[in-house]
Amino acid sequence: MGTLTWTFVNTPIGELVLVSSAEGLARVAFGRVSIGEDLPRADNPEAARQLGEYFAGERRDFELPLDWRLSTGFRRTVQAALLDIPYGGTETYLQLATRIGRPGATRAVGTGCARNPLPVVVPCHRVTRSDGTLGGYAGGVDAKKYLLELEARHALR
Repeated sequence: MGTLTWTFVNTPIGELVLVSSAEGLARVAFGRVSIGEDLPRADNPEAARQLGEYFAGERRDFELPLDWRLSTGFRRTVQAALLDIPYGGTETYLQLATRIGRPGATRAVGTGCARNPLPVVVPCHRVTRSDGTLGGYAGGVDAKKYLLELEARHALR
């Protein structure tokens, strides 16, 4: 699977840790978190550039190679389906569960979103509760709200 490297990127929702391999971006983590290993530091200028464009409202979709090593089974199915939620749009956990053919697995879909190793890039922030509330988010509810508002502002352009 290759060696992993990491770097920090400052964003409007705080510092993100980008963990990458030769295969692609493997993890996006919020703040100064433990990345679980003593990994060498190496910039990922393409991921940093695309994240900068996203936060500037200039990018709707990421065009980065992704290393899905931290995502398997049903969670991987959920996380892959997140890529189909359009920029500026939302889907409920129930709608996502139904779309992937598992309407009774709403909680498991929530867990798949919560365990998304690539938040922002793989847009789990676009999934909300059926009652209209935002639901949880690894970066915090304020970060989720910021991302949804950012996309709403730029989706109409």
